[in-house]
Amino acid sequence: MGDYSAVYIVIPAYNEEDNIEQCVNDWYPVVEKHGGGGNSRLVIINDGSNDNTYDIMQKLAEARPLFIPLTKDNGGHGSTVLFGYRYAIRHGADFIFQTDSDGQTNPAEFEAFWEKRNEFDAILGNRIVRGDGKSRKFIENTVCLLLKIIFDVRVEDANAPFRLMKTALVSKYIDLLPRNFNIPNIMFTTYFVRFHEKVEFIPISFKPRQGGTNSINARKIIKIGMRAVKDFYKLKKEMPEYD
Repeated sequence: MGDYSAVYIVIPAYNEEDNIEQCVNDWYPVVEKHGGGGNSRLVIINDGSNDNTYDIMQKLAEARPLFIPLTKDNGGHGSTVLFGYRYAIRHGADFIFQTDSDGQTNPAEFEAFWEKRNEFDAILGNRIVRGDGKSRKFIENTVCLLLKIIFDVRVEDANAPFRLMKTALVSKYIDLLPRNFNIPNIMFTTYFVRFHEKVEFIPISFKPRQGGTNSINARKIIKIGMRAVKDFYKLKKEMPEYD
């Protein structure tokens, strides 16, 4: 008997006209292979791009019935990820896999995650070597230090955009976050570890951006960081005692 578990691959996209066709070509075969009886989907959400990203997505979807191109007003990476998670929940996904559209992750590494889907409730990537530069690694290290201080959660990589999660687990925690929270994956990782969910971290490769321009600059990073500290303390105060 075949495996009829439906996986929704959720990918946010903003001004990715240089990358989006390769992204679809990379990830569409994964949902074809793990079709869930025809119920798996590649869901890419255009986050209010001002280039041709969404037009290209729509054209690519014409010959790919498992590809769902969505669009929304610009709200940032985090709100777009949450938009995709809620879409997957509403449409009956058994598993949600999230990655990004800039070509930094490797679809071939999905299989190692999928093989462990029945052993763990969440399998998260760990970017031991980062191709996006030392500054990004420094930021991640700082985030992990804050999680240790504020939440008593110890992880090496809290925000890797390469994560396979049971939909039931995402549903359990998603309403603890503000609707358009800007760094949801960090908090999902925090909740999973803090409340002793069955979670596994697997090393992944992480390449430099394959095209286009990163929309996050130093000023935005500082602003996001200052907001994150405030949000972390607020969420810690509101955190339920599941222990």
